[in-house]
Amino acid sequence: MILALEALALLRDGNHRFASQVTSRDTVESRARRLELAAGQEPFAAILGCSDSRVPVEIVFDQGLGDLFVIRVAGNIVAPSLIGSVEFAAEQFGTRLVVVLGHSRCGAIETTLQQLQRPVENQSRNLHSIVDFIRPGIEKLLLSDLRNDHDALVREACRANIRASVNHLRHGSDIIENLIQNAGLMVVGAEYSLETGLVDFFENLPSTP
Repeated sequence: MILALEALALLRDGNHRFASQVTSRDTVESRARRLELAAGQEPFAAILGCSDSRVPVEIVFDQGLGDLFVIRVAGNIVAPSLIGSVEFAAEQFGTRLVVVLGHSRCGAIETTLQQLQRPVENQSRNLHSIVDFIRPGIEKLLLSDLRNDHDALVREACRANIRASVNHLRHGSDIIENLIQNAGLMVVGAEYSLETGLVDFFENLPSTP
């Protein structure tokens, strides 16, 4: 089992390779790895990320087959089925690091802000359900001076949504809470920059001496 801090270091190193355009994977390794993984898997991290096509998780972290347990949904929201997926990874595979991965210029965040400012009556019920998950974590920002600066509002809303998802994931499951308290599970938040390719881990990180 790879411990949470070691897993975090692996993700950081992989992202730096990606952003520096240095690859560590080849097709020969992938074929061998595919055969090895047919018998089982032990992903060292679980990533709850956004469905955005510009944020392919394994590529962003320069990881290969079997390395990451990836859960993707628009706006990296935390719904019951997604909590269940994280529980599954942590319990079944011993994964000890969970990352909520948002990204800059998130379309789901912009849609939610638009809905809060100018409600759309004919929005589909399914899309509205995503907006409803995002809304509580960001609506208070519209009461601040950020409402006068759209770009700053979106930037802060993306981070606020990540923080809210981390908090929901950490406290929305007895299983996850128990693993955090007793088995070394860590749930952190991070934001991927579409512009630089770098991931900034910024929420719920362990304090350094």
